[in-house]
Parts: sequence; structure tokens; C-alpha cells
Amino acid sequence: MSESMRTWVEIIFNISYLAVIWSLVVGMRRRQKNVSATDAPVARPALWAFALLALGDTGHVGFRVLAYALGGLESKPVLLGIPVSLVGIGSLATAVTLTFFYALMLLMWSKRFNKPLGWFGWVLIGAGLARLIVMALPQNGWDQVVAPYEWSLLRNALLVVQGLGVLYLILRDASQAKDNTFTWIGVMIAISYAFYAPVILWAAQAPLLGMLMIPKTLAYVGIAILVYRRMYAHPADKQEDVRLVKQV
Repeated sequence: MSESMRTWVEIIFNISYLAVIWSLVVGMRRRQKNVSATDAPVARPALWAFALLALGDTGHVGFRVLAYALGGLESKPVLLGIPVSLVGIGSLATAVTLTFFYALMLLMWSKRFNKPLGWFGWVLIGAGLARLIVMALPQNGWDQVVAPYEWSLLRNALLVVQGLGVLYLILRDASQAKDNTFTWIGVMIAISYAFYAPVILWAAQAPLLGMLMIPKTLAYVGIAILVYRRMYAHPADKQEDVRLVKQV
């Protein structure tokens, strides 16, 4: 695939993704009254999680599209007299919101299965806080298109601890409870990390691996669609009727 074609694939995908994820967030917000009392404790943090994901990715992929429009990823428009790396600032935005996304996923797990955080949950919270501290350090090079490899590896290692820890808790308890919705959420998280790992490790050496961010991102869209359809799409009274029919 030529560089030009790869650029256009990325631009089209980024715009389409933002349209879909924001549509799902707006749909969740508008249909909050449809959520049953049973699902409400999970649906509320889910809405916040995907709102944060959409907000961060608007900075991430949205600023990449803007950078391309301004001449390329190296574009640095001047803001208040200071050149600003759109790609770097966008990467920082999504790094912060994704950290909170997994903290909210941990809360969703706790509410869904009525489990306390316990020592393991607090370790995952600690990993998220450590990641935020690491990202605040200037060595991350947020003013660069390609971040310093060692620092990128460090902060993403903490995200892996956080995300895979949440994945373990969700799959463990969803399997025991035969919870189909959260089983699929766990599967989607696993898929996202399977595609993300090569990007973390080798994209600096092989830029074409960056295309794996597309299926990784689609996994998050899959989780959002699943939450929307299972918790928000139908009136609460109809959801209760379906549960009663299944019990009968």
C-alpha cells in the first residue's frame, strides 16, 4: 500500500470512527430513561467511559486529520505564540482518557458482579495513577510525532497492567455468572490488546504496523455497540418483560 493510500485510509477511518462513537455516546445519553433499574449502576459509568473515550480520540485521531489537512503529521500551528504539535497533544489526550476509561471499566465490573475492589482492584487503580504521573513528565516528548521509545513502552506497560487486569476480572466473573454481555466485553478488550501490542513494541521500527490500530479501535466500538444494545436500546419496561418471559 502506497503512503498516499495509507494516509487516505486513515483519514476516512478516523472521521467515520468519530462519527460512530459520538453517535453511540449521544444515543446513550438520550436513552438513559430506557435503562432498567438492574442495569443502571453499570450503564452510568459505561456512558462516562465512552464519553471520555470519544473525547480523547477526538483529540487523537481528530488532530491527526487536522494535521494532514495542514500539510502533514509534523504540522505545528502556532497557538499563543507557541508551536503546538497536533499529533503529540492528541496522543496525550487519548492517553489520559484511556486511563480513566479502564478505571471506569473496573467500576462497571464491580457494580455488575457486586464485588469489592479488593487488593487486586487497588493495584489496578495504582497502575492507572502511576501512568498519569509518568505521562506528566517532560521526557514523554508530547511535542513530537513519534514519542521516545522507552517512555512510550513504560507508560503503555502500565496501561497493559491496568487493562489486562480488568480483562481478567471481567472474564473470570462473567464466566462464573454465565453473563454473555460481559463475556463479550472481555473478549473485545482481549482483541484490542492483541492488535495494540505489536504497535507498542514495533511500530517505531515498522510504521505499517500502525494500521493495526484500526481493528484495535473497532474492538472498542464493538464494546460500545454491545453496551448500547443490551442496556440502552429498549425501554426498561420491555427489558423487564423479556426477563420475566425467560424466567417462565
